Amino acid sequence: MNPPSTHLAQPIVPAPGTPARGDDAPGPRIGLSDPDLGPLEESYLLRAFRSGWPGPAGPETEALEAEIAARVGVRHAVAVSSGTAALHLALLALGAGPGRVVVVPTLTFAATANAVVYTGARPVFVDCDPATGNIDPALLADLLGRLARDGAAPAAVLAVDINGTCADYARLLPVCAAAGVPLVEDAAQALGATSGGAAAGSFGRCAILSFSWNKIITTSAGGMVLSDDAALAARCRHLSTQAREPVPHYEHRDIGYNYRLSNLLAALGRAQLVRLPNMIDRRRALRGRYEALFAAVAGTRILGAGDPGANCWLTSLVVEPERTGWDAAQLGRHLAGQRIDTRPMWKPMHRQPVFVGCEAVLSGAADRLFANAVSLPSGSVLTDGDVDRVTTAVARFLDGR
Repeated sequence: MNPPSTHLAQPIVPAPGTPARGDDAPGPRIGLSDPDLGPLEESYLLRAFRSGWPGPAGPETEALEAEIAARVGVRHAVAVSSGTAALHLALLALGAGPGRVVVVPTLTFAATANAVVYTGARPVFVDCDPATGNIDPALLADLLGRLARDGAAPAAVLAVDINGTCADYARLLPVCAAAGVPLVEDAAQALGATSGGAAAGSFGRCAILSFSWNKIITTSAGGMVLSDDAALAARCRHLSTQAREPVPHYEHRDIGYNYRLSNLLAALGRAQLVRLPNMIDRRRALRGRYEALFAAVAGTRILGAGDPGANCWLTSLVVEPERTGWDAAQLGRHLAGQRIDTRPMWKPMHRQPVFVGCEAVLSGAADRLFANAVSLPSGSVLTDGDVDRVTTAVARFLDGR
């Protein structure tokens, strides 16, 4: 049975002609990516609660850091209160600040760009590869060359692993190395994914994870900085603890932040990490169902399809309305009428009112994905009955057109 939603759902507007009651009445809400929690999580939380160490930080936090570092294959991990906090700390540790720029994919959640602004640096947006939604390496190379000629080398390049598909690090890392610019992997959506045999979270100078309520694993709220760079990790940890100096009294030489992850929430994350392989298997199976459903529908494709290393955090359908005769928004409205959650792709950062006037290198790919893609229910908590209900609703939509 699905847990109750922990977010504010969009109002559900029935599609024209949707029955209000009877045998075809919509069933319980089906979420996009609801948390997958059970008895194991309860037992870990209860153990941490009884330990008398509710937080902040603590033995469960330290254990979660060690376990994720080992799973990803990096030397250091710093658990913090959110993925956004992790981005903020990573950028500060790399020298982002006033007078500097940071390169950011335009197709991402606002947190990626917001963290740049927190440091006082200026975001410069880059468009995406239309096949995956990840940052376009060719556009990035051109931009870094131009910035170098202008004497404006970025403090960092951020690469986001959209929907749990790793960005093209085989191309991105050499581009950044040639320009002398550190790469930060925003793997908020990608824990458990791989690329070229390496784990998401292991690429670049450092990486970040998110453990928000709807991510592949959750600590309710939380995040992590990952790196092989001991000094960078130590700097992030220092700043995350209000930058308190190691003396008996309270002394501060830097402005710090209260970004520590609580011991109780870390315990929840440790239980989720145990179950991670099965949760990824489930999401991959769901993507397989969608791929089969749309295989014969001309003018549709699954974003990032064909990547065996993707964790399939979300499955997004890309629609070519000139070929299908219908668009992604119509499908989303139809499913909303059946109490099935969907979501458009991220509205590009260069289209956000708060970032109007920021520099952007564009190909139009992100704008097209925003206009023509819809994310479908993808959570590992979905039952076979839930998935049958979604696919039946989609099939009825297709039959009607």
